Amino acid sequence: MMQRELDAKVVAFADPDTLLAAARAINLPLRIVDAAAGSAPGVLPVQPIPQARPTRFGVADTANAASVFAALRSAAEACSSGALDGLVTAPIHKATLNDAGIAYTGTTELLAQWAGCDVVMMLARTSHTSPADAATDRREQCGLALPDLRVALVTTHLPLRAVPDAITAERLTRVIEVLQHDLAHRFAVAAPRIAVLGLNPHAGESGHLGREEIDIIIPALNRLRERGFNLIGPLPADTAFLPQHLAQCDVVLAMYHDQGLPVLKHAGIEHGINITLGLPYPRVAVDHGTALELAGRGVADASSLCAAFAQCSALARGASR
Repeated sequence: MMQRELDAKVVAFADPDTLLAAARAINLPLRIVDAAAGSAPGVLPVQPIPQARPTRFGVADTANAASVFAALRSAAEACSSGALDGLVTAPIHKATLNDAGIAYTGTTELLAQWAGCDVVMMLARTSHTSPADAATDRREQCGLALPDLRVALVTTHLPLRAVPDAITAERLTRVIEVLQHDLAHRFAVAAPRIAVLGLNPHAGESGHLGREEIDIIIPALNRLRERGFNLIGPLPADTAFLPQHLAQCDVVLAMYHDQGLPVLKHAGIEHGINITLGLPYPRVAVDHGTALELAGRGVADASSLCAAFAQCSALARGASR
């Protein structure tokens, strides 16, 4: 990504030696400069976050977990203070942080905790603004990325058996309020149409397959409808993603992580991005994990990172549609 002109300044919060070693390993030119300097092709401003030990590509090291955590915290603080306009995060190896004694369920949850606000995880599959972008090498796709499929989540990183207890009227209401607000104010969707999935198969089958829809979800949706929210559902998850249904909504709200995200990722993980709604600044992440087996080999696909950068830049400029 840093080998071409970008429409915004980039500052990396990372260990400079690790970045240089990675560039050498995949034979890309890279010059590290002070964080206050400007970025350019092959030139990367860095806020140094030293690691305890040198990186071994493909090996997650608990000794460096503290530096990963510190980089994330420093970048979030820079955004909260207004020093930076938006945050793009790479994948973090959750097990390594937890093995090092750092309680970590996900970056989204940490950012919400630090900002002291309610957030919603929304993943999107993106497309580029011109055929020329799509025709280039995948590693070069850093043009403006526009969401053409959005999936938001009521719950995020929870064990499956904990999900039903987490689906409360209060939580569902707050998630929809955040979703409505950010779609309208950050994505310029004037009257968002939100399709809400049921928790149970067939959306509960009139109570025969579970009563969460009857007791919790439908009453909460009806109260929001009385306030003017345009809500569809609860819908059976197994048919909600059919094209004719997606054409009728701006976002699909899934009850739990693996109810909605496999569909989106199957539709095109290369251009999938993870957008955190509700924060006081734009935050966009890649839609994939660490892929340690690809590290240092020069074969990883950077499309999701480029799409995340383009979307974050657009949100920071107020240009996302």
